Amino acid sequence: MFKAGVLTVSDSTYQGLREDAGGPLICEYLEGTDKFQISATGVTPDEEDEIRKTLVSWVDELGLDIIFTTGGTGLSPRDVTPEATLDVIDRAIPGMSEAIRAYGLNKTPRAMLSRGVVGVRGKCLIINLPGSPKAVRDGLEAVGPVLEHAIMKIQGDTTPCGNP
Repeated sequence: MFKAGVLTVSDSTYQGLREDAGGPLICEYLEGTDKFQISATGVTPDEEDEIRKTLVSWVDELGLDIIFTTGGTGLSPRDVTPEATLDVIDRAIPGMSEAIRAYGLNKTPRAMLSRGVVGVRGKCLIINLPGSPKAVRDGLEAVGPVLEHAIMKIQGDTTPCGNP
């Protein structure tokens, strides 16, 4: 089983003013498979330093295999999740973030406003998803089919990608 983390990035959720909608959806999705164990969950404000610290700690100290963030990917001045993520990843995986946006564009033109990124830190896959429940579902549907393969490749699997 892969060790997973789910980080909600939201000032209002962090302050207790709004219920977390995206995080529980991601946890439910991951728990619905036999591939992932939820090893860390958390809520952080829209502060780059806090987001960076959490991501680094979860990868470097907890040894997570995959982290999903939800929230902070839009155009609001406090939406800084992509910047924080770019600061801590070693390599970007633009195809996955493009797939998330492309999938969402089939449902709403507003999907093009997401600035979420996907990348690798060490041997951990980090995926930014928007904060809205609908966009979280869409993002999970978009990348869900490749998660296991992506993590295995990141961790050194040498099986050719063309083989199932």
